[in-house]
Amino acid sequence: MTLPELNELPVNQLKEALSTCCGSTVWVNEMARLFPIESRESLFEQSEMIWFALDERDWREAFDHHPKIGDVNALREKFASTAAWVEGEQSGVSGASTSVLEMLAEGNELYEEKFGYIFIVCATGKSAEDMLEILEARLLNSPDEEIQIAMQEQHKITKIRLEKLLIA
Repeated sequence: MTLPELNELPVNQLKEALSTCCGSTVWVNEMARLFPIESRESLFEQSEMIWFALDERDWREAFDHHPKIGDVNALREKFASTAAWVEGEQSGVSGASTSVLEMLAEGNELYEEKFGYIFIVCATGKSAEDMLEILEARLLNSPDEEIQIAMQEQHKITKIRLEKLLIA
């Protein structure tokens, strides 16, 4: 889709398209209010400004719209609208050994127990081993440190998905 095509969408379709990029309702609504947007640069700038002005509740809502890293079943069932993008983003998991996948699953459980939300990482270009290493390192963070890191990772994911939306 091109930016002019995105600009012409009815509000409900625009919000639906934006929600494939970020699952925060506040982010989607705030972004939709800005349309029509004059340039890609403005789209990305506004997205960033809105994202960083949100609160932790909004960030956590966005996190809830992701499957756990390596959870192929959740990917297929719960996230059908973004499955193709997520599969590409998590393609590094597809060739992982069973032991790495098991360690990722265990790490995801520990992470969720400690922080109260799933492990968020911009998985694009990362192998399963890379993600496992990142997960293990981030388990050592305090909750205050980790929410800031997870929020930054979600921002990266949103930007990549906005770029995909405009080429899809």
